[in-house]
Amino acid sequence: MAELEEVVAKLQEDPATEQIASEISVLQSIYGDDALSLWKLPSQSTNKKDETVRYSVTLGLPDPHEQVTFSALVSLPPSYPSSAPPQLQLLSRYIGAFGVSSAIFGSVLRTFISANDGVGWTPETVCVFDGLENVREKCGTWYRERLSEMVREETSLGPGDTPILPEDDSSTQFTVSEPQDSVELPEGLEIIEAEPIVDRKSSFVGRACRITSPDQVPLVISYLLSDRRIARAAHPVIHAWRCQVGNVIHQDNDDDGETAAGGRMAHLLQILGVNNVLVVVTRYFGGTLLGADRFKHINQAARNALDAGGFLDALPSDDKKSRKRK
Repeated sequence: MAELEEVVAKLQEDPATEQIASEISVLQSIYGDDALSLWKLPSQSTNKKDETVRYSVTLGLPDPHEQVTFSALVSLPPSYPSSAPPQLQLLSRYIGAFGVSSAIFGSVLRTFISANDGVGWTPETVCVFDGLENVREKCGTWYRERLSEMVREETSLGPGDTPILPEDDSSTQFTVSEPQDSVELPEGLEIIEAEPIVDRKSSFVGRACRITSPDQVPLVISYLLSDRRIARAAHPVIHAWRCQVGNVIHQDNDDDGETAAGGRMAHLLQILGVNNVLVVVTRYFGGTLLGADRFKHINQAARNALDAGGFLDALPSDDKKSRKRK
């Protein structure tokens, strides 16, 4: 909390950012001083060019589940609130006992992107509180729906029956009953899609996008999740990214429910030495468990996308020969 207080003090010294400092102080008075803390990207402390203010907020669900908490990331671009809205993202992988689904994750990302799925934003107006309260309501509704589903499943079991969980949890289908609101891909970004890999009716689709800033990652993920064909997959946006800003390389990954898959993709980017790229793999479950083969297909789908996007063109000749072998 002390680090956040230092940031607030610096923001108060500049008339252009005094409004942001005041907003953070108001949020602390509403949610509690301990609820807010400064959040940094890996190695951000040495990156003086990144002017985005990031802090996490711990929130409780609305009544009657206020004891269930989760964390959200607030990112304030340098042009907030004059000409750009904040960005919100779920940090928690679980809300209560339920793993966060891609549907609620994407809905939170769209809080200030889609007025139909979030809240409106007016230039020159601070709006983080409105966004956080909207996220609380969304997560509260999502949590209650999960509780109801669990009750229905338990009451449908016969005496002595126990639910059977698959070895790779791929039975969880993130279906969407209605198409998601359209989200525009930021100007200058292009997503390259590779041919799908199909094994026992499961499909793995790799996509790659060249990025120049870590802030572009949630925008691209939100754009992909707005596509119903992607959002309905068992694991829509398993992803990893690396981005060099100045002399600092930022990187992160997300398993999207497929345990350790994001980390494996991140390792692939590291050993290939590929920078300034976001790679996403969508897995559609075909009804047959694939065991460890699923990780092989995920990494291959990611590599195919990198190849299709030209990210492997600069590899040494030995690596080029090895990646052409089938």
